[in-house]
Amino acid sequence: MVDEKGKNMKCLTFFLMLPETVKNRSKKSSKKGNSSSSSNSKLPPVCYEIITLKTKKKKMAADIFPRKKPANTNTTAVQQYHQQNLNNNNTIPAPNWQGLYPTIRERNAVMFNNDLMADVHFVVGPPGGTQRLPGHKYVLAVGSSVFHAMFYGELAEDKDEIRIPDVEPAAFLAMLKYIYCDEIDLAADTVLATLYAAKKYIVPHLARACVNFLETSLSAKNACVLLSQSCLFEEPDLTQRCWEVIDAQAELALKSEGFCDIDFQTLESILRRETLNAKEIVVFEAALNWAEVECQRQELTATIENKRKVLGKALYLIRIPTMALDDFANGAAQSGILTLNETNDIFLWYTAAKKPELQFVSKPRKGLVPQRCHRFQSCAYRSNQWRYRGRCDSIQFAVDKRVFIAGFGLYGSSCGSAEYSAKIELKRQGVILGQNLSKYFSDGSSNTFPVWFEYPVQIEPDTFYTASVILDGNELSYFGQEGMTEVQCGKVTVQFQCSSDSTNGTGVQGGQIPELIFYA
Repeated sequence: MVDEKGKNMKCLTFFLMLPETVKNRSKKSSKKGNSSSSSNSKLPPVCYEIITLKTKKKKMAADIFPRKKPANTNTTAVQQYHQQNLNNNNTIPAPNWQGLYPTIRERNAVMFNNDLMADVHFVVGPPGGTQRLPGHKYVLAVGSSVFHAMFYGELAEDKDEIRIPDVEPAAFLAMLKYIYCDEIDLAADTVLATLYAAKKYIVPHLARACVNFLETSLSAKNACVLLSQSCLFEEPDLTQRCWEVIDAQAELALKSEGFCDIDFQTLESILRRETLNAKEIVVFEAALNWAEVECQRQELTATIENKRKVLGKALYLIRIPTMALDDFANGAAQSGILTLNETNDIFLWYTAAKKPELQFVSKPRKGLVPQRCHRFQSCAYRSNQWRYRGRCDSIQFAVDKRVFIAGFGLYGSSCGSAEYSAKIELKRQGVILGQNLSKYFSDGSSNTFPVWFEYPVQIEPDTFYTASVILDGNELSYFGQEGMTEVQCGKVTVQFQCSSDSTNGTGVQGGQIPELIFYA
């Protein structure tokens, strides 16, 4: 009895190790007729490399209760195994592999993109770019209500192969990895497609992770494209974040390549935006660039007539009459996009007492009102001489909410009017994020005078940044006193600390850079 059980165990173990070999040899033995079980037991043993899976650190049961790691854990082997799964090499795991992994998450991970025990396959991607991926109905149904309805619902269809032409293979794999392995693996070039897949199959935690990833990586370069996508995916928080970036860094956003990739509805919503913080000539030029690319999308020659055609009524959302006269005369008036009557009427709008009626919006945009964070309680003059001579005044600061630094407020001369040259910089961990060289005029008062960056700089919360200025001008100037380490400015809290870059005496308690000017 013991021998018989032992034989059964051997046969079962061998079947798990190499099912195809057993199947083929059993066919051959049936042809021979009188093959005994002892002949099978003499088959040469099969050796496999034991491979363990690498998992990210999570607050799972196995992490709360420490355990010893398997003795032959091999980082290289782990990476190879993950790569094999991603490439769908269908590597059969080692015998008794179930005993190698203490958690159900790790055991499920072995099944990720593996044909072993797969009971469904997906043909994912558009025609010409498809990939055939294996799946396990039970695991998928546990991870998604859509898969549950697909495989076990009242209208479930018993199909061995399911075609999904509207999802990219890489995005579908990212979703499967989350369902099987409880791991979120996102990349900038596939996160939007992964969000689409997560929305389609109702995997809310993965969708939220995609949105968080997009919010973190949001910048003026991709804000317009993400605005279009966030509206499509009905993600109001992401939409609001996109508008914050577009409003504050409007000129950068409008000049980005991504602006030309937006749809017409998004174009209209941007052109209507009252708080757009940009010169109208920049808005006009951006709209013309979009029109040229739209002509290519519609397979039209990029003529003036076709550009005007694709812009349609959106052209009149550009507030051309609010441009500076020089911008209009040297830009919009000579672009050819306006008719002669429109050009003539706008010139009259600028100069005539009796202004003609225009189809264009003639009211300037409100833009954004900058906020000022003043860090000193008083200032002094004359008693001390604040010498500059090429030395750097610097201070570090951090905010608790995302803001956009537009410039600094600086003190000026305390002995009559004077002109200063100021080189301002904004750095994070030594990397320059923004800088500008400009001049400002001081009228001799204790007021602060703004010096602006070319474009506002996005500042992330809970990270220290370094604000610096090198001044050249009258050395007898005002300087701040009774500095505060923390200042509440509207809904934003700003913390200050001394900077090692400061070589001219500025610190938390006193010195230059009395104000941060920002949009929030």
